[in-house]
Amino acid sequence: MSVSIDKNLCIGCSACVSICPKTFKMNEEEGKAEVFAFDDITCAQNAADGCPVQAIAIG
Repeated sequence: MSVSIDKNLCIGCSACVSICPKTFKMNEEEGKAEVFAFDDITCAQNAADGCPVQAIAIG
């Protein structure tokens, strides 16, 4: 499994970071979220479900 964020869709709302801080963090330079670790599929899926612009892909 892998997790990715479409930087073109991400609006930098940090919802994913709030929902799953073990997997996502904000890139302050870009103002966008990024994946820094992936070890909890349930947490990542909850973040993907909570993303207002569906920028998170799990595959």
